[in-house]
Amino acid sequence: MPNPNTPSAHNQFDNKSQAWSARFSEPVSDLVKRYTASVGFDQRMAAFDIQGSLAHADMLAAVGVISAADLADIQRGMAQILEEIRAGDFTWSLDLEDVHLNIEKRLVELIGDAGKRLHTGRSRNDQVATDIRLWLRHEIDLAIGLLGQLRQRLAALALEHADTILPGFTHLQVAQPVTFGHHLLAYAEMFGRDAERLADCRRRTNRLPLGAAALAGTSYPIDRERVARTLGFDEVCRNSLDAVSDRDFAIEFCAAAALVMTHISRLSEELVLWMSPRVGFIDLADRFCTGSSIMPQKKNPDVPELARGKTGRVHGHLVALLTLMKGQPLAYNKDNQEDKEGLFDTADTIRDTLTIFADMIGGVRVKADAMRAAALQGYATATDLADYLVKRGVPFRDAHETVALAVRSCEERGCDLADLSLDELRGFHADIQDDVFQVLTLEGSVAARKHIGGTAPERVRIEARRILDESGHGSVPAD
Repeated sequence: MPNPNTPSAHNQFDNKSQAWSARFSEPVSDLVKRYTASVGFDQRMAAFDIQGSLAHADMLAAVGVISAADLADIQRGMAQILEEIRAGDFTWSLDLEDVHLNIEKRLVELIGDAGKRLHTGRSRNDQVATDIRLWLRHEIDLAIGLLGQLRQRLAALALEHADTILPGFTHLQVAQPVTFGHHLLAYAEMFGRDAERLADCRRRTNRLPLGAAALAGTSYPIDRERVARTLGFDEVCRNSLDAVSDRDFAIEFCAAAALVMTHISRLSEELVLWMSPRVGFIDLADRFCTGSSIMPQKKNPDVPELARGKTGRVHGHLVALLTLMKGQPLAYNKDNQEDKEGLFDTADTIRDTLTIFADMIGGVRVKADAMRAAALQGYATATDLADYLVKRGVPFRDAHETVALAVRSCEERGCDLADLSLDELRGFHADIQDDVFQVLTLEGSVAARKHIGGTAPERVRIEARRILDESGHGSVPAD
């Protein structure tokens, strides 16, 4: 005779016990509930959980596992739950551990037995794997769009400053003159690759785990391809063990996000340097900066500084997720609950960072005169003089040595190469003619580099317009 104190399958949700309570002789302790619960952070997947459940219910009705009436009840109940969640009227319970059981309990409250039939042919293992992929697919699409907006802002600023010259650096030493537009487009290239990586990651994310059930599949006559079509997945996961335990797609996203933030951090470092009064190349709009509590003159570039710090945070989430997965046997393990908070935070961080950087780049004020003055320091056109000699038949190594001697002489005299007279220049090499001064100017130096990938203003305009035209309208998206 059944023990009257044991919760039945019928009432296990009614007394707020866990979905598996009939197996156990004592309740889970409050400490364990808090330790194992994920509802505090995974409730953000609620809309995607409902989306997946509706597709699953539609399939169950199509193959005859549940009735059309049950499907209609499930659809009605889920619509009300989604409305409650969006309105902030949904009550989340720690006792029910996660987003999935909270929604299921409410569904049963609303529609009765039809709600209990929803979980037929699936497990929370394939359910959560599906929810994460649905959510991440959405976040990837947002991130790709934001990367596009940031590239548009960089290209627009580059087009505006295609002729603005500043020193190009290696080892933070003046190397050769470049245009500021060209410098900005280097970051547009980085963010373009980031978008490509995320698009590639999306392909592997967009595979349906639902139907794998706990780990071995299900004996019900399910139609996984139908569910995949309903949810917009490109294909189904081909192995049930892998489907419920795979988190490669999450790791891949975190890796791509880590590169996004690495590029953001490099740009941030330059913005901080450029804004320093010791450099003075740019100014950021006040809304991206803060002052000092005791030094009234201060204007601190807080946003790029904080972005550098948040880069380490995102990198840490990647390492944590790799470490989480490295020792897990097949198939699903509770460890995988730890995949979400870092993944969620990574998506939040790159979304907020890209949004604010697109706005910030659009408000950069360029100090072109300071940039040009800096480019006149450090003998930035020395390579042009060497190339000039090579074009006149001088072996490059000899030309290099000749120009090095000229630079040393200028250092001793405190002048630039362009300040030397023709006779003084010919003292270093007889092949130097009066046309040499065309290559010793900053403008002549950058204009000569008009090949694909070069810094010439005409090339910058071509590349900037190409990026602007990628959106199909040739202008920066409206805020």
